[in-house]
Amino acid sequence: MLGVTGLGLLLVAFDAFRVGTILIGLAMIGGAALRWALPSVGMLAVRSRFTDMFTYGGLGVSIVLLALMAQPKAWLKIPFLDDVLHFTVR
Repeated sequence: MLGVTGLGLLLVAFDAFRVGTILIGLAMIGGAALRWALPSVGMLAVRSRFTDMFTYGGLGVSIVLLALMAQPKAWLKIPFLDDVLHFTVR
């Protein structure tokens, strides 16, 4: 997880923002899957398994979606969000 996140940060530093950010989000989703799959994490178990999976998974999905919707030339367009933006900026 740390290696993929480091690679993503390196890509962001070298101006590949979208790909690097997607890698960071996928690392978070992978961390949620690892927390679900590993039965015991020893002294690292400060929080409950559900809390870790929920926060890692939620943050990972959010980061990936935001990276896909980043402007200019978004790879993913959600019309509902355009309507919300135009309503709030009015």
